[in-house]
Amino acid sequence: MQGIFIVLEGPDGAGTTKHSKLLADRLTREGSDVMLTFEPTDGPVGSAIRKDLYAHKAMDAAELQKRFCEDRSWHVEHVIRPALARGAVVISDRYRDSTVAYGNALGLDADMLEEMNEDFPQPDILFYLLPPFSVLQERMGKRESTDVLERTELQQKVYENYRLLAKENPKIIVIDTSGDLEAGAAVIFGHVKNHLSS
Repeated sequence: MQGIFIVLEGPDGAGTTKHSKLLADRLTREGSDVMLTFEPTDGPVGSAIRKDLYAHKAMDAAELQKRFCEDRSWHVEHVIRPALARGAVVISDRYRDSTVAYGNALGLDADMLEEMNEDFPQPDILFYLLPPFSVLQERMGKRESTDVLERTELQQKVYENYRLLAKENPKIIVIDTSGDLEAGAAVIFGHVKNHLSS
């Protein structure tokens, strides 16, 4: 049986990591075989990307997105496809739309970014976590350490890009994660449960 591929996307501070884990924990408790994963990955390219971002290393925007796509190729081959083949529910904290939203915010052409990612498998369920931008700013201000992509001006562009992408694709499920964490998690789980039972 082929598995289910779920992706949670959103700007920094939207709660993609927390909600990916909450969803994975709940599905596991209910008996599903779950693979929780993330991008950039902890593979060879992804680990190097994360290290460079937190070191605030200056990087060419096009080269950075190319590296993200190299990491995604590794991710699909070594993590996502094998897990789906065994029938697992794969939950990824970020995926291809991050390249489009962030890459375009960094000045790259959106159509080019889409083409770079067109051969990657599409998720069965795609969530965008989009609380009001003021909430993201407040959450980011509380972080002890940030990476080079987390400055406010860039994040405003990223936020608007996610909103535009959501308008263009009616299949994207937009969740406002500004409220109670457990309430938001319940809404996300409800959508997944409906998909699994359909």
